[in-house]
Amino acid sequence: MFCDPQAPWQKGSVENLNKRARRYLPRNMAIAALSDHAMAEISAQLNATPRRCLGYRTPAEAFAEELRQLDRS
Repeated sequence: MFCDPQAPWQKGSVENLNKRARRYLPRNMAIAALSDHAMAEISAQLNATPRRCLGYRTPAEAFAEELRQLDRS
């Protein structure tokens, strides 16, 4: 995910996600060196972690709810 030019308020969420991802990756590890399976595991772990900004729902739960609402309309 990249920030839009001239939109510094978006940088905080990117930095927060980077910090969360670094829990699973050493600093000196190149992300390009990860296998698809390893990336999928890290993604699943990040999407299964509740977030305060989502009312302590997981990103996966919030996304599923958004899809249900879009499907109703």
